Amino acid sequence: MNKRRYDSENAKREIMEKATLIFSQKGYNQTSVQDISKASGYSKGHIYYHFKNKEKLFVLLAQNTMQDWYTKWKAKESSYATATEKLYGIAMHVLYNYQTPLLKGGQELASNPASSSESVKALYELAVIPMSSYRSILQEGVEKGEFEDGNIEEWTLLIGTWLGGLSQLTNTQNPNTLESLFNQAITIFLASIKRRK
Repeated sequence: MNKRRYDSENAKREIMEKATLIFSQKGYNQTSVQDISKASGYSKGHIYYHFKNKEKLFVLLAQNTMQDWYTKWKAKESSYATATEKLYGIAMHVLYNYQTPLLKGGQELASNPASSSESVKALYELAVIPMSSYRSILQEGVEKGEFEDGNIEEWTLLIGTWLGGLSQLTNTQNPNTLESLFNQAITIFLASIKRRK
């Protein structure tokens, strides 16, 4: 009899793929480890072997999602010649990549009083990824003389909260209809930081 060889990494990947699907359909609160077990075909024991609990699994998936966001941005970034173009480019990237399958689940986990402070902190720390991208663009603009010398940390917070706030509109509106608003936000922002000739 030929027994199938257990591939731990493959099992982990399959569990993560199915968990992403279930979390995106049902949200965090309504998804159980049993749901993930049924969808993946792996026992709850297998799931707990790879992931301490549902919360840890979700946080790992959210971290992977944000890493994908960053990888997609880095692939696009080099197509923009200037920091100004990059700000417009990242605004469109934020607009079209804000609504991730795990967004609702992340909001549920973060607002659930039963969630561990460690998991909630890990989710909030994911904001570092886009913020570092904004900071890098702004720093480049200053270094290349496109932007005035200024407080890059404050600018980073401003552009991050502005784009994050505008992104909330994607909950009720088609992103295509929001492009001009996102572009206008960058135009207004640039008016205050562009180097005067």
